[in-house]
Amino acid sequence: MIDFTLIAAVFIGIVILLFLILKLKIPAFIALLIASIAVGVFSGMDPLEIITTIKEGMGSTLGFVATVVGLGAIFGAILEHSGGAEALANYLLHKFGEKNASWALVITGFFIAIPVFFDVAFIILVPLIYSLQRKTKKSLLLYAIPLLAGLAITHAFIPPTPGPVAVADILKADLGWVILFGFIVGIPTAVVSGPLFAKHISNKIFVAAPKIEQKQALQNYPAVGLILAIIGIPIALIVSNTVLNSPLFAEDTIPVNIKNWLQMIGHPFSALIIANLIAWYLLGIKRGYHKETLSKITTKSMEAAGIIILLTGAGGVFKQVLINTGTGVMLANYFADKGISILFFAFLAAVVVRVLQGSSTVAMITAAGITAPLLADTITEIDKALLVIAIAAGASIMSHVNDSGFWLVSKYLNIDEKQTFKSWSVMTILLSLVGFTSVMILSLIV
Repeated sequence: MIDFTLIAAVFIGIVILLFLILKLKIPAFIALLIASIAVGVFSGMDPLEIITTIKEGMGSTLGFVATVVGLGAIFGAILEHSGGAEALANYLLHKFGEKNASWALVITGFFIAIPVFFDVAFIILVPLIYSLQRKTKKSLLLYAIPLLAGLAITHAFIPPTPGPVAVADILKADLGWVILFGFIVGIPTAVVSGPLFAKHISNKIFVAAPKIEQKQALQNYPAVGLILAIIGIPIALIVSNTVLNSPLFAEDTIPVNIKNWLQMIGHPFSALIIANLIAWYLLGIKRGYHKETLSKITTKSMEAAGIIILLTGAGGVFKQVLINTGTGVMLANYFADKGISILFFAFLAAVVVRVLQGSSTVAMITAAGITAPLLADTITEIDKALLVIAIAAGASIMSHVNDSGFWLVSKYLNIDEKQTFKSWSVMTILLSLVGFTSVMILSLIV
């Protein structure tokens, strides 16, 4: 049976959330907390129980996410300031050549966004696409769209970027599986929304590189092999930990003590600490950076991380309210009776929130909070990982005027709103639909 009081409470909470963010411009962190309280009040929760639920939801979520996002932000900042991102981009462009530059750029975006935030990575690499446009005289979109596609896909699909980390924690999904399926889904998505779409749109819209001052290039870039190795270390450790915990290894295959140590090393906490220490030394100390400079760089990186951590905690509160009010169990039973796929429901929830309020992170966290209470105890780790990617795909759709990314792209490519809609917005729609289609196909195969 459907309790329409609970449904109305959730609906009112989401309306309040969107009103606070869109109309009153209240920070999403506060808006999510207010929306959570509203759901509790309108569903009939005891006032003190609402406060207890806030503490429970915030505490249970941040224990994992705060650590991973914080370590990831520090790691990315060191890579950024060392010139590692530019080194990798220059190397791929050299190997692929100008003719295949769009393929080099989508690969660059795909890997650079693993440790570096989307907007930071784009700003770092935008001079490269300016340079390419001036050399080839082709539309800037031929190079910008693949780079943006690679960055956006990794930003949404592949931990340790904050969005999928937050969703994985809320859904209690294994990060190793999320990384694996993020890569699998990301490849066809990158091909379609990147080079293939770029070739089409660049023939329709010609954009010249704007004449702006470029920052002075570094004279001595880190070795590309070193950059790839440092980026790959935490990913390899996390994935190996997932494999170690899979049915491939029977309980008596590896001695318990050794297995415990391997699991600790492969945990996201340990993996990112190891990667940070290596990056600190090889990209910092060994390249002549003073310890004080490195300290300032890493401290600065925590500003952006703090916002994401608080947002994620508020999303955990929203999830906990839905669990404690019993809304989650009720909806789970309803959708099971109707035969509605939870993958489709999660994707659609993320789409609605994304289109209405703009932020992909808020869309991911809200959709995860709504979906988490619907999960049955029997759901597999593979299904949870696919659910994370489905939510990420939905939260990436149709970037438009209420998304800061829309204006970032418009500004740096020097294109008007109509051109941004036709290029960037359409690219995000393709990214979302191809990503979700790939998830559905994988769910049938595995």
